[in-house]
Amino acid sequence: MIVRDTRFSDIATIEEAPEPRLSDLDQSIAQATHALLSEQRPDGHFVFELEADVSISAEYILFKHYFGDELDAALEAKIGHYLRREQAAHGGWPLFKDGGFNTSSSVKAYFALKVIGDAPDAPHMARAREAILAHGGAAMTNVFTRALLALFGEVPWRGIPVMPIEIMHLPRWFPFHLTKVSYWARTVLVPLMVVNSLRPKARNPRGITISELFVEPPELVRHWPAGPHRTFPWTAIFAAIDKVLQRAEPYFPKRLRKSAVDKAVAFVDERLNGEEGLGAIYPAMAYSAMMYDALGFPADEPRLVQVKKAIDRLLVIKADEAYCQPCVSPVWDTALACHALIEADAEKTAAPVRAGLDWLLPLQVLDVAGDWAAQKPKTRPGGWAFQYANAYYPDLDDTAVVVLAMDRARTRLPAQTHYDQAIARGREWVEGMASANGGFGAFDADNDHEYLNNIPFADHGALLDPPTADVTARCISMLSQLGQTPDRNAIAARAVDYLLRTQEKDGSWYGRWGMNYIYGTWSVLCALNAAGVEAQHPAICKAVSWLKSIQNTDGGWGESGESYALGYAGYQVSPSTSSQTAWALLGLMAAGEVDDSAVARGVSYLARTQGGDGFWQEQLFTATGFPRVFYLRYHGYSKFFPLWALARFRNLKRANHRSVPVGM
Repeated sequence: MIVRDTRFSDIATIEEAPEPRLSDLDQSIAQATHALLSEQRPDGHFVFELEADVSISAEYILFKHYFGDELDAALEAKIGHYLRREQAAHGGWPLFKDGGFNTSSSVKAYFALKVIGDAPDAPHMARAREAILAHGGAAMTNVFTRALLALFGEVPWRGIPVMPIEIMHLPRWFPFHLTKVSYWARTVLVPLMVVNSLRPKARNPRGITISELFVEPPELVRHWPAGPHRTFPWTAIFAAIDKVLQRAEPYFPKRLRKSAVDKAVAFVDERLNGEEGLGAIYPAMAYSAMMYDALGFPADEPRLVQVKKAIDRLLVIKADEAYCQPCVSPVWDTALACHALIEADAEKTAAPVRAGLDWLLPLQVLDVAGDWAAQKPKTRPGGWAFQYANAYYPDLDDTAVVVLAMDRARTRLPAQTHYDQAIARGREWVEGMASANGGFGAFDADNDHEYLNNIPFADHGALLDPPTADVTARCISMLSQLGQTPDRNAIAARAVDYLLRTQEKDGSWYGRWGMNYIYGTWSVLCALNAAGVEAQHPAICKAVSWLKSIQNTDGGWGESGESYALGYAGYQVSPSTSSQTAWALLGLMAAGEVDDSAVARGVSYLARTQGGDGFWQEQLFTATGFPRVFYLRYHGYSKFFPLWALARFRNLKRANHRSVPVGM
């Protein structure tokens, strides 16, 4: 066993942790099951808080002051309390707990606190200002932050790369087209381009400015920062194009601009998505509201009222603080909770599992060919979205996890044939969404035009939705559990080939939507097991060795968001978390390692860190929105993943075999 780091140890050596008794695990599993069931909503679904860094909450404050809307003083105070609590020792606000300083999130948090009423000379504000200035000041923020600052008159519009609204007229064969970028980029860019073309000014009723955050006056800045991920020759090409557009945009024909704006508004109107909002994600909602406002829509216009309601529904309001979620995760939470409950005790949890799956059943998108259909026009709809409603943007990860749960239920629970049709349509849609390279992306197929991440507006480097190992693995798990193993299904076979050739040199796999190599490796090991790949396969052996080598000395596993750093550096050590420990255990058990001492130590870690309420405490972020830009803390992960892992271990130990018979 390779001991990577002793900083996170709460026992002398990892060898000292005994394997828990199965009778003790029964009690832990029963307690965790009871706790999870207590969180189930009356209609059968589960939904837990989804927390990002402070940027979204700060933007919510600025959004309200952009409109000049009256914000309840108590709510504003609660958000202020949350922002202050999240300030790090370095003076700024990181992208994830215990992370390094981030200029963009720090500038937004400082601006929001000043708007709320915090005095610039207050100790926490002075510390933040000092840290921001030490890192180059507010001019060093990313493009989306500078766009927000431009609306408040804090930076000149020339500090924002040009994304002319006339893009709406470009043909599909053109190097840039909306169908070539990801769903999240599409839903944000369309209304944002309208706003940037009209250049409205925030009401800002309190007249708050942040000129003190600039090293030099922003009107004197000549070179605005670009994304660190850019490569030659695209950087130079797109920079030259931006210079031309900066000069030419004021002279674009007004008629062409108006028709492009009309086309953008029609795009948003069609996808407005009721009170769930455009794309069901905060940035798209916020810019759709600002678009309607910039176009002169009155405050009581139904579409504008609807969008603002959607945004307010994202708030999490507690006794002493509040924050704004980037979106909500009921489909994902419900499906994963059902998996954990089936694993814990399929018979005793049959009724609540059935209630959860029955809640999911009507949410399958069967009648809307969303944006994904531009690339796959012959594929019938059949997926599930992540949120309560987002018909234009179902995703393969949610769809696979829902289908896997429904298939487990109809196998383990009597008379559950009413899931058959949903399962069949889900499988059909997933198969139809395979990319040319054999892998699967999250929301689109073949969304891998990498040169587009070099455009000046894409300094976050997250404009695309290419195939990834974790989503591909989930789709393989689904197909294989349904009997469509690689020897029977060409799509599954090509997907397995994709995974084998994308394994990292150390044996891990990259995790796009969970942090990071632990998440990706867990996902792939489950998929390869389900697909019938022998545990002795070199790729599996290498992955197993890697997982064992990074186990912390307390028996758990953890990984930092720093592992997404540019230039492959691989896994970055971090304190153990319950969710990442559960992923590592589930991956090792899928690879046939249930009797290994590393698994026993991991199970011991989960058993002794379980709280009195049946759950596990997890303050660190273990999920990913956009690598290096936006990270997530799913509050449900510490509630269902550890339960799942403990139950899987107990079940395999008591079984006559050691093989995992399901896809996850």
